[in-house]
Parts: sequence; C-alpha cells; structure tokens
Amino acid sequence: MTDKSKSEIQKNDPDRVVNADSPPGQTQLTMAQQIARAASAFEQERTGIIPTSVTVVQCDGTLVITLHGALSPAERALANTAAGAAQVQEFHRHLFANASNSLRQEIKRITGVDVREAAVEVEPTSGSLVGVFTTGTTVQVYLMAQDISAESWKRGVPDKIV
Repeated sequence: MTDKSKSEIQKNDPDRVVNADSPPGQTQLTMAQQIARAASAFEQERTGIIPTSVTVVQCDGTLVITLHGALSPAERALANTAAGAAQVQEFHRHLFANASNSLRQEIKRITGVDVREAAVEVEPTSGSLVGVFTTGTTVQVYLMAQDISAESWKRGVPDKIV
C-alpha cells in the first residue's frame, strides 16, 4: 500500500501544520491528525484507556487507524494465554461493532466521505488495536516487531525472485 497520507499523534505532542488560509501564527491539524484525535477520544470514551499513540494511514479509499498501547493492564495479562487473547479480541470486536457509529460519523465530518465498512483487529501481546475503514477492498495489516526508519524505507532493496 502506498502511503498517501499518514499522521501519528502521541500524548501531549500534537503535530500541527500551518494552513495557508489560517491567520499568521495560527496552526490547524491535518485531516489525518484530526482523525487520530477523534479515534483516541473514541477509545478513551468507550474503554477508559488513552492510547499512547495513534497512527492514521489513508490510501485509495482505505483508512487504517492503529491505536498503540490501547489495552488495559488486565487485558494484557489476560492475553498471556491463547484463550485469554481470544477473549480480549472478541470483546474488542463486539465493543467496536456496537459503538463505532460515533467514530464513523466523526470520520465523515472530518473527511466529507461516508464510511462503507469498518472492522477492528486486536494484537493483544502489544496492546495495539487496528481499526480499518474500507470501501470494500481486502486489507492486510502487518504490525511490525519494530519501527522501520524512513531512511531505510526509501532506500532501494535488491529484488529477489523466490
């Protein structure tokens, strides 16, 4: 997936941008940053947990929101077993299915585009929640074991045919 629009907002670190239409010295949040804030507020409202950071990526009609550190200590402890991890995943899927309408409406308000489909996936060992809002495409989300630097990402890699 080509990254056309990406933003990450961490607690107390609102990345703001200057908008040409804004008065001098005033800043506005980008669309991705507004969605990140809305997703963080949504998570806090429905679970009481404030994510440590939120990443928003949009490409070709698919919006992926990753909430890092979004599970409670009790949920992380429960997720130490396969059965417990399945319980945590099912709980968050059910909660998302029953409560995501307000976030869908906020995404529409921010973007001006309806959300056609929405799903959530939980990675219990890392405490990340991935919300995917699609237009009917198949989405594969891979949570990497560590960050890939921007420099490495842009560097060419030999193409090996296996």
